[in-house]
Amino acid sequence: MTESTYAILLVEDDPGDALLVEELLRDTDIPHTLRWKQTMADALVELDQQLPDCVLLDLHLPDASGVEAVRTVEAACPGAAVIVLTGLSESQAGALAVASGAQDYLVKGTVGAELLQRVLRYAVHRKNAERASAELRENRIHAQENARLERGLLPAPLLRTDAVVATSRYLPGRERALLGGDFLDVVQTDDGIVHAVIGDVSGHGPDEAALGVCLRITWRALILAGHRGVELLDLLEQVLVAERPRGDMFATCATAEIDPVGGTATLRHAGHHEPLLIDESGARTPTVEHGIALGLLPGCRGWAPSTLKLPASGALLLFTDGLFEGYDGPGDDRLGTAGLVRLVESEDGAGDAESLLDHLVLATKRLNAGRHADDLAVLHLAWGS
Repeated sequence: MTESTYAILLVEDDPGDALLVEELLRDTDIPHTLRWKQTMADALVELDQQLPDCVLLDLHLPDASGVEAVRTVEAACPGAAVIVLTGLSESQAGALAVASGAQDYLVKGTVGAELLQRVLRYAVHRKNAERASAELRENRIHAQENARLERGLLPAPLLRTDAVVATSRYLPGRERALLGGDFLDVVQTDDGIVHAVIGDVSGHGPDEAALGVCLRITWRALILAGHRGVELLDLLEQVLVAERPRGDMFATCATAEIDPVGGTATLRHAGHHEPLLIDESGARTPTVEHGIALGLLPGCRGWAPSTLKLPASGALLLFTDGLFEGYDGPGDDRLGTAGLVRLVESEDGAGDAESLLDHLVLATKRLNAGRHADDLAVLHLAWGS
């Protein structure tokens, strides 16, 4: 395997010592490029333009020396391996430099090509290993934070019977995002009614995710406390206004109350789009009343109910706009609700709820091809056989 070329920056004020390093490098087997700067100021300008794999650093420069010189280079180029160059009587200084972040040190006048080659290679490899280990720790912390947020945004449905089965999926829109501001929940109360909510906090980021968790927990607490309808949405809006870190933040949401015995569903929409009603004949968009999103005009209320007669068996599909606002293939057309219906009714989407939701998420991602980044949440509520 061909070894990659090492980009080396030499920071040395003595032209004679610099020439010696250049000749030693030429005698090694290391493929490299060498840049030479005589002051720390010039080195920092160079580091701002191009990052090296290794910095050979003299500890006695006109404008920097000792451990502080090492720290300056580390701060400017944390990804590079630093090897300090010391005099014969400065072995202690070399050890201090290593303790301060340098990968190794070399004593001038005692270095041959073989030693330089070995120290340089090991230093770069150790630095790469340190960086990989740091990234692994960061990913582990990221996964732990993600799991904590997931427990807040994606709770276990609180269902007392199997009259209604809930299935959900969640996909953050940002690369390496923890989770977004979308939220959902399902609770069945003692009277057998299944209550569901799905919502979308405006924007993308940790503030939105935190507010989404807050709204989800608040909704569940309000449902269990007996609040319903307009009163529930009004209280949810009050919490949003009190907790939002910025005055321009708002949230769309849709609630559903499914009565599996009576065969009806009561929907309320606060700035949110309609669900899909799915049965053996296919998928369709029911006609529903619309109200204003939570937090846009606090106190406006006006979330009128829409009551649907449910088929003996079927499902309601509630979702956020990340599922249907992306592109419908390589052109400029958007998927839209009609495209989502097409995906639901396609042969690949047939089967159980788990398979259907996996199909929808994968198909919309494939069609969109990364051109529209938005959080995606989908909740499938099925009843009957």
